[in-house]
Amino acid sequence: MQASMNPDDHNSSDIETGAGARILVVEDEAIIGMEIVQRLRRNGLDVVGLAKSGEEAYDMAAAHRPDLVLMDIILKGDINGIEAAERIIAAFDLPVVFLTANADRKTINRAKQAGPFGYLVKPFQERELLTTLEIALYKHRLERELREAKERAERALAEVRQLRGLLPICSYCKKIRDDANCWHQLEQYISHRTDASFSHGICPSCYEQQVSRHLRSDKDGK
Repeated sequence: MQASMNPDDHNSSDIETGAGARILVVEDEAIIGMEIVQRLRRNGLDVVGLAKSGEEAYDMAAAHRPDLVLMDIILKGDINGIEAAERIIAAFDLPVVFLTANADRKTINRAKQAGPFGYLVKPFQERELLTTLEIALYKHRLERELREAKERAERALAEVRQLRGLLPICSYCKKIRDDANCWHQLEQYISHRTDASFSHGICPSCYEQQVSRHLRSDKDGK
């Protein structure tokens, strides 16, 4: 179950792994766990803790909110690494990379159900570890950005749909009342809810009215 200590591993520092990323390591074998911690730290990653059980991993994830969890599948305690990962993902939306010496198909299929962002089989090389973490961090960041963009688009669409419905508008000043019972100028209300911008002019009928009014005013003044 030991990780590979290939001499070429020390050349892996040129891999962009997200310097400063905060990693929680979950490994119940103390020697292997400390070796992983040392590898991560010497490559610029911040290890926030080393958990030895699924229960401890959940508590550390809640306390530190790391950027990624490196999770051994076979753990001592009441819950294994897969169950711990499922709880952490559901509660905190953190990316998990599984680490195990057991690569049989049944274990892999069970691990896939947890929705991990990577899977490392012991023994592994340092370059493989760093590359897997880099990809996992990138994929999770991309998924979060896509989810946030979708939420913004849905909110914008809901606001556009609101403009298509019945709007309470003052018959005199033409202000619009929003859902919070606040009144807004027509231009302000629309510009805050759409991409529309305004330029001001005068329509032909209003122009005629204004000209007629001024002519009458000039005539009365004489």
